[in-house]
Amino acid sequence: MTGWGALLGDASESADVSPYAAPARAADLAGLPPAYIDVGDLDIFRDEDIDYARRLLAAGVPTELHVFPGCPHGFEMIAGDLPVSRQALDNRVRRLTEL
Repeated sequence: MTGWGALLGDASESADVSPYAAPARAADLAGLPPAYIDVGDLDIFRDEDIDYARRLLAAGVPTELHVFPGCPHGFEMIAGDLPVSRQALDNRVRRLTEL
């Protein structure tokens, strides 16, 4: 609730939120481009991110998901020197260069 409230304000409880603001709320995920998702297992969005990845896979969307143990939201920005942060950033760069 905290995260969605910060992003969407009063609309956070509305069913009319644009899927561009909250892609996991889209009813149909078929036909989306390949996805890369990473999240710390202490992140407030963890369960939503994992569910979104599962739904993308079920819709036939090629999806890469990484869940980093012991990491909160924004861990790679807070502690960029840690090996887990470097791994997350390296994964993102690898995916971007594959585009």
